[in-house]
Amino acid sequence: MRELAYLNKYFYKYKWQLIPGVAFVIISNYFGILPAKVIREAFDLVKENIDLYRLYDGFGRQDLIYNVFGSSLLFFGAIVLALALLRGLFLFLMRQSIILISRHIEYDLKNEIYNHYQELDFSFFRKNNTGDLMNRATEDVNQVRNYLGPAIMYAINTIALSLLVIYAMYDVNPTLATYSLIPIPIIAIIILFINKIINKRSTRIQAQLSKLSSFVQETFSGIRVIKTYVKEQEKMDEFAQESNHYRDTALDLVRVQAIFFPLIIFLVGFSTIITVYIGGIEVNKGTITAGNIAEFIIYVNQLTFPAMALAWVTSLIQRAAASQKRINEFLKTKPQIQNGAITHTIEGDISLSNVSFTYPETGIKALDNVSVHVPKGSTLAIIGKTGSGKTTLANLLLRTYDVDEGSIHIDGIQLKDYDFGALRQQVGFVPQQVFLFSDTIANNIAFGLDHADNDKVEQAAKDAAVYDNIIAFEQGFQTHIGERGVTLSGGQKQRVSIARALIKDPKILIFDDCLSAVDTKTEEHILHNLSRIMKNRTSIFIAHRVSTIKNADHIIVLDNGKIMEQGTHHQLLEQNGEYAALYESQLLQSAE
Repeated sequence: MRELAYLNKYFYKYKWQLIPGVAFVIISNYFGILPAKVIREAFDLVKENIDLYRLYDGFGRQDLIYNVFGSSLLFFGAIVLALALLRGLFLFLMRQSIILISRHIEYDLKNEIYNHYQELDFSFFRKNNTGDLMNRATEDVNQVRNYLGPAIMYAINTIALSLLVIYAMYDVNPTLATYSLIPIPIIAIIILFINKIINKRSTRIQAQLSKLSSFVQETFSGIRVIKTYVKEQEKMDEFAQESNHYRDTALDLVRVQAIFFPLIIFLVGFSTIITVYIGGIEVNKGTITAGNIAEFIIYVNQLTFPAMALAWVTSLIQRAAASQKRINEFLKTKPQIQNGAITHTIEGDISLSNVSFTYPETGIKALDNVSVHVPKGSTLAIIGKTGSGKTTLANLLLRTYDVDEGSIHIDGIQLKDYDFGALRQQVGFVPQQVFLFSDTIANNIAFGLDHADNDKVEQAAKDAAVYDNIIAFEQGFQTHIGERGVTLSGGQKQRVSIARALIKDPKILIFDDCLSAVDTKTEEHILHNLSRIMKNRTSIFIAHRVSTIKNADHIIVLDNGKIMEQGTHHQLLEQNGEYAALYESQLLQSAE
């Protein structure tokens, strides 16, 4: 219950809906125990009238006794029916109150989890797989809702009904009530013992379900690779193995429940036997009537539902506690990167001073003592081998990570002092790995703006040299591109991503090897358009091809996170170092 205490704030929020719900539970159970008293009276009436009917055997008043007897039974039957209808009405109101609250809290909790995910930094998503994140926001929340709704409702119902029934039993005959309730402490001990087992196995079930969800999500994301390498059967075998593990884990819990529920029912049935036996003795003593035995049997059978519900509710609470523990782990995770407060418009003067950075997840040192100055409105180009730290530099400028050593300044202000939203809204970033949403092309281009008219969208597409490709589609800019842009070619996806960055009219443009999938002619067209757009804007080009960056104001060559060479294109060629060798190599490749 310690983990579930996190949800108390929601109970307080909906207290005015919860309090009437609890009242409806108590009232419904009050009308639930009254029929037992009515049936006791009816049972005693039957016994007395049968004796009286036999006594008047052969007399004329026998028919009168019969008619009164029949009318009395109908009257008692009507009372029982009326009480059942009243109980049904309050049961309906009970469910409308408590179950409705559980749905509201489920909605609030999902929103809280989703919003918290959005606040966490990039390193969190590198450490946790998508399937597990999804499972905690869906399946785990569903388990918690079962606690918020059915478990709480039936727990309150069980407590209220048990207290009312036990009070009614002791009010009739304390001796018979004590003997009838002997199995109850045994039930309590069994529940306490099995609770721990259910909790452990519930936790394992949710963990395995997350693993299964992650496997399925990864499989469908990489379905093109799987089919290309003809690995369908291998993936099916792996899925079957994970499914079997989940099945075995779930069956471990079912086995416990399979023993738990029948044992509870047996103990309740044993209580009925005790009631009949001790009740018979008390009738012989004259302390109770035969109708009281009938009344007690109804009470004991009414305790059957609380006993069964107690077992079921216990299982729901334990599963919910296991799920809420997993949810709390993420909700208690704090962003490692703290937001700044500065929100003013930036000019674009960038300065890196002795910047070093090591990825916390892998321990790989990506940048080592890097210093460079990019004046406002100029273009910096970064070139180097794969893994040299080029993309890391872009990530640091976007503050998806913070530097370990050194500092980054924009317009003379430390980067960490800027507000995330204000900074990133003024930076146009085209990533190396393009991600497009399952939406129209127009909406993907306009993604960075709250509102964008068609003219802006079309102009951004023209600047990215993708306009002709788009209008060639049957539905033009309203073409749905499928999940992750699967219906577009690699070059088209890159150019749509470029258009998405350009439409923001940013102060700083960062292109992370975004022209690798386009041909040389298209590259020249895009660069020609960008040369006009980049005027008075600070631009950073990350590339593998020298042809992409040769017109930059300043070029740095990275290797193992260090700046090996820097200068203009002509200066670097004169140095006859790594840049010159790379340029010669690419010239030879293009000539072949």
